[in-house]
Amino acid sequence: MTPSGVARLLLVCHASTPATARAAFPGDEPLDGNGLRRAGAMAPLTLPGRAVRAAELRCAQTAEALGLPAEPEPLLADCDYGRWSGRTLAEVEAAEPEALATWLTDPAAAPHGGESIVALLGRVAGWLAGLEPGRTVAVTHAAVIRAAVVHTLGAPAQSFWRVDVAPLARVTLTGRGGRWRLSHPA
Repeated sequence: MTPSGVARLLLVCHASTPATARAAFPGDEPLDGNGLRRAGAMAPLTLPGRAVRAAELRCAQTAEALGLPAEPEPLLADCDYGRWSGRTLAEVEAAEPEALATWLTDPAAAPHGGESIVALLGRVAGWLAGLEPGRTVAVTHAAVIRAAVVHTLGAPAQSFWRVDVAPLARVTLTGRGGRWRLSHPA
């Protein structure tokens, strides 16, 4: 049982998609065959408490495969990659090398016309601040999980790119009074 006033959050990254395999900026796409198989093979998540997910199809399919009746949460949406959505990193680098370099070094930049890393960090921090005590499992995106880890550690925004989150990775955070800790899953 979670002590009164403590929030325990299990963040689960969605399973792999065609964009994952292509190293592309994702759009709203389904899981690929490998992602569906791997998510279905994982033990169902049966934590007591609330289950939420990002609204994108890949998160809905992952939650379903994990046996989670998760409600959509708009603040868990993936980073908005603007005009880069659907394009591979190599394609963007070939077409817009300066813009990509700026985006990878300046977390306040959004040369793609979408959301900056600073804006993503703020959105995720706001969601964490509003999370009620108790247990929550959230199926979301690698970028959202990175942002949650950066926020939890109080790390500078530039450290966003130093956090790797693989498909189906799990990260546990515990929080109380607006202060979060990275925890070992129980």
